[in-house]
Formats: sequence, C-alpha cells, structure tokens
Amino acid sequence: MNVSPALRWPLPKHDYWSTPFAESLLQHLDLHPGLRILDVASGHGIPAFYLAEQVGPTGEVLAIDMSTGQVARARSIQSSQLPWLRFECADMRSLPPDLPTFDRVTGNLSVMFFRPDRFEAVRGLVERLNPGGQLVLTFPSYGTFDSLWQLVDQAMIQQGLINERERFQAYLNERPSAQDGRTWLEKLDFERVEAIEYPLAVQTGPGHEFLHHPLLRGGFLDDVYECFEDQLLADRFMTNIAQDITRFTPLIAQRCVLSGWKRTSD
Repeated sequence: MNVSPALRWPLPKHDYWSTPFAESLLQHLDLHPGLRILDVASGHGIPAFYLAEQVGPTGEVLAIDMSTGQVARARSIQSSQLPWLRFECADMRSLPPDLPTFDRVTGNLSVMFFRPDRFEAVRGLVERLNPGGQLVLTFPSYGTFDSLWQLVDQAMIQQGLINERERFQAYLNERPSAQDGRTWLEKLDFERVEAIEYPLAVQTGPGHEFLHHPLLRGGFLDDVYECFEDQLLADRFMTNIAQDITRFTPLIAQRCVLSGWKRTSD
C-alpha cells in the first residue's frame, strides 16, 4: 500500500473502535491512485476519507450507509473537498441493479449488518466487484468479549433466567467467525483468501463507566439488554455484573480481516 507522506485525511486518533478496525483493513488492502472503490457501512467516513485521498482525483470512492444521519454527518465533514468521494444512503444488502462495478469493495465493521443472510449479502457485493478486484471486510469475530459473555451466561443460569438465556444463546450462536468468512469467499471461488484476527483490548472501569462505555453501550451491551422483556430486571442484572469487572477483564475484541481476490475471466 502506497501512503502519502503528508495525509490531510488520516484515520482519526480519537476513535478507539472504528480506527483500529480500519487500520487492520488497510494492512490487507491493495491501494493505489486511480482505483474505483465501493465502501459499505461507511458510517461517518472511517476509512472512506482516507481511501479517497489515496486513490486521488483519477479514482472514485462511493461510500454507502443505511443511516441518513451518518451520511449527513459525513457530507458535512466533507463539504466541497474530495469531489471524487460520494456519500449516499443505500442498503448494501440490496444494491441498485444499475450500480457500476468497482476495483475494490471495502467494509469496515460491516459484516454484523449483513443479517439475516450474511453469505447472500457478501455474494451481492461480489457481483459489484470487477474480475481481479479485491474485497476486504472487517468485523468483530466470534470470541470477541467471550470472558464477559461467559459471566453473563453463568449469572443467567444462577438466577433462573431461562427465557433470557435462550435469547442470549441465540445471539451468541449467530456471531460470525473468521472461518465463516473464509468459507463464504471460498464458496464464491475467490483466490488468495485470508481471514486473520488481531486482538484489541478495550479498557473500562467498573459500574457506570462500564455500563455506559462508548464502545459497549449502543452496541454489544445492548445485545444483552434486548434479551430481557423487563428492562428494570435487565438494569439490575447488568448493574450487578458491572460491580466487579475483574471477573471478566481484560475485555478482548477480535478484529477479523476478511480479504480475497475475485478471479479474472478465463
């Protein structure tokens, strides 16, 4: 990957979740000027702005996200800069049939949004990839925060939370693994397939700091709360979990990078 010595659009240092995953994506992405890139689940632009600066005005980056708020925020950050970068509101699971094809398809922290059928979502992205093009996706893979999930499961058993545990187990079993990702690309006849994990430690304190941690609430912890029909019970349950974080720290996320190349036509 060729990197400009003086980036105007570096990955933001203050984002402790999206940026580490984007850094792992860039380790595997073959990037150079002139490429046409589709970036899915683009959020507010990590790493779309970086990608646009690297491909330059001879290239193109189309960044799509389902959230109108995220797209509006990205456009506000962009203003009139990098005119070869476009942010659009679109569902990556049902791309418009007239969408052109691209040299690269990327998606940082994207795979969790491919539900209900992740393989079909990946197949749809591959259809928008030129022969000889590269697909690179990142996601928190199976094993992320397992120390916490094991404690949650034990507490549910001890407290007789049968229905809540059934929902929780369904959530755990639905998480994609690195091997799942590798299998998707192998089924799609990709070559040079990689599915590599990089551990990421998430720092937190007990109590309120844990329950309202910006990397946990609004994401992973909400998956536990959603297992409860009674949210007051959920609050009591999670407050008890948060009292002694030494039972599940360090919290380790697995950054999985899924990369592969679409075969060229014979």
